[in-house]
Amino acid sequence: MPFTLQEGWLSPARHCESPHQDDRPDADISLLVVHCISLPPGRFGGPYIDDLFMGRLDSSAHPYFEGIYQLRVSAHCLIRRDGELVQYVPFHRRAWHAGLSCFEGRDKCNDFSVGIELEGTDTGDYTPAQYRVLAEVTRALMQAYPAITPSRITGHSDIAPGRKTDPGPGFDWTRFRALL
Repeated sequence: MPFTLQEGWLSPARHCESPHQDDRPDADISLLVVHCISLPPGRFGGPYIDDLFMGRLDSSAHPYFEGIYQLRVSAHCLIRRDGELVQYVPFHRRAWHAGLSCFEGRDKCNDFSVGIELEGTDTGDYTPAQYRVLAEVTRALMQAYPAITPSRITGHSDIAPGRKTDPGPGFDWTRFRALL
């Protein structure tokens, strides 16, 4: 199913607007960063990713959450294991996904990138539905933001080496690029 983009929002997608966003310093959207997340680590499903990105994660729901519940983070989108697409931040706004980062000598990747989370782990595999939806979303983004080219699609580990490892060795870049 092709996605359409209107006023920074993809359709069809579940929209869940995060308070963890702000204005971009300029309109240059020229990088796509692929991430992964699971909450608690290694567990899939449930409300916890939404809760983290919405700033309402209950620290008492799991011991791991005691160390992260106050984080102010977000991504533009999440692709769940079954292929469900959730969008938290409109693309023309800055999501807080990359942290301390650098791409081709340019720091602060949040300023010019789109962040897409895959529900998964750094060490696990991703589902066929996730690859399909990621490719469809990527095609829509490349059409809307022509500066995002195949060479400007990267992993979190590549823009924050030594600090981040996602999407990990289980992410099949060759498979993903073939779908584009």
